[in-house]
Amino acid sequence: MKLNGSQILIECLKEQGVDTIFGYPGGAILNVYDELYRHKEIRHILTSHEQGASHAADGYARATGKVGVCFATSGPGATNLVTGIATAYMDSVPIVAVTCNVGISLLGRDSFQEVDIYDITMPITKHNFIVKDIHQLADTVRRAFRIAKEGRPGPVLIDLTKNVTADQTEYEPKKPAPILPFTDSIRTKDLEQAAGMIREARKPVVFVGGGAVISNAQKELKEFVYALQAPVCDSLMGKGAFDGKDPLYLGMLGMHGTKASNLTVSHSDLLVVIGARFSDRVIGNPKQFAKGAKILQIDIDPAEINKNIRVDLSIIGDVREVLKRLTPMIGQNDHSQWVAESLSISENHPLKYDRSRLSGPFIMEEIYRLTDGDARIVTEVGQHQMWAAQYFRYKEPHQLFTSGGLGTMGYGLGAAIGVKTGRPDKVVVNVAGDGCLRMNMNELATAARYQIPVIELVMDNHVLGMVHQWQELFYGGRYSHTIFSDKVDYVKLAEAMGCAAFRVTQKEEFETVFRQALELNGPVLIDCIIDEDDKVFPMVPAGHAISEVFDQDDLDGKRSTARTKKKDEI
Repeated sequence: MKLNGSQILIECLKEQGVDTIFGYPGGAILNVYDELYRHKEIRHILTSHEQGASHAADGYARATGKVGVCFATSGPGATNLVTGIATAYMDSVPIVAVTCNVGISLLGRDSFQEVDIYDITMPITKHNFIVKDIHQLADTVRRAFRIAKEGRPGPVLIDLTKNVTADQTEYEPKKPAPILPFTDSIRTKDLEQAAGMIREARKPVVFVGGGAVISNAQKELKEFVYALQAPVCDSLMGKGAFDGKDPLYLGMLGMHGTKASNLTVSHSDLLVVIGARFSDRVIGNPKQFAKGAKILQIDIDPAEINKNIRVDLSIIGDVREVLKRLTPMIGQNDHSQWVAESLSISENHPLKYDRSRLSGPFIMEEIYRLTDGDARIVTEVGQHQMWAAQYFRYKEPHQLFTSGGLGTMGYGLGAAIGVKTGRPDKVVVNVAGDGCLRMNMNELATAARYQIPVIELVMDNHVLGMVHQWQELFYGGRYSHTIFSDKVDYVKLAEAMGCAAFRVTQKEEFETVFRQALELNGPVLIDCIIDEDDKVFPMVPAGHAISEVFDQDDLDGKRSTARTKKKDEI
């Protein structure tokens, strides 16, 4: 049958099982929106800003395992997607962003709202396309979805010239072929060598990253860990791949990881790295990272091997499939003495905070308790993000949604809308700082418009918390432009946008307010006033060895020693 480009686009999206689109219309994409008007089977959520649409598509994809889709028009509409596309690229999230450009006769003429979004997004997409010929449209859309999902996932951009959305050609429906796990590169020789390394190890540690979450490898991972009998740590993106309440779990590794994780890895003789890419926030000083250990890296992307850390052996392939094959080969190991040693570090150096007042750690533990640990936690970026990683025990994959690679302030609220849209059966809480809320708080209006019941929880300390912390610890207390001296009232702002809103100033108030938010089953903002001097500990200074991890007790001890020394000198 003969259809125009807008009709073909929508039909191809339906082929791919798309039921939700996040977007914002404009002149160049009007033909597409006119066609979308006729298809009520696809839900469209009009966000307040195109960046919010890209983050919502990202959150939807992470929550459902499907490809997230967002629409934007040409020029500034398209460029407003860029931060969201880059966020998805850094965290390997499958989204397809569809933009429409000016007509082909106007390309390259600095036409109204024209921008070369194809070249702009080339470094931050897994692949991108510009479609100038109607005959290429259907196959391009189909390829885009396959590329976004296959292997290591990532964002794909399709830019259509406006004439393509109106031109006509023959369209034939096509059922998508199944996407199978990537296994062609899993070699028996590598598996055998890995099994040998594991059998020789006396102090093994398993380090889990986001690849294990994407692969849904939680069952296979647990079986592997218990066969190896080794302590487990994870990255920010790896949360939930291994149960955070499991007795073998030590906590997060790296800059704000636990002492148990950082010190155990530093004393290990084998580090099994599963779906992690050795981010600088994890490894600290690369020359000092796990320097006494052999390193076995399992990853789907060969580009990640030896990129940041030299490894002794790698296995390339889907994490879940690799573990299925490797676990039977390693047999049952006994590292009980090593496990006991690592767990003793955890017992002697637990995460702790001042429990006498309202604080970020207290809030996260309360959310865990009040939701039975079943909430979906979305975060912005900063101190609150680290408290969410440290104090909420993630028991399954796809439970924490955060911008780990790019560190995008303003990610969380749009993403929370996407997560709740994809998982309406789950409580969804976006944990934000007041600095991040200012980035994209206009999406409160989106949540109110569609009555999407997300809880926007603001840890309000009137400063840019993480930067403020660095300024105190490493910049002599020179708080350059990190203190909010204005009088913005987030409760009134939320109410003005159509949301319910509460303010909490004492820890005793939190449970009552949070239960009210749950019962309202609508968009709610909770403004939690916490101390501006609260800090995230433990901490490793940037560029230092992770074995140099310190907490508030260490800092107080160091300061006390310095004062005593100065007094003696006098």
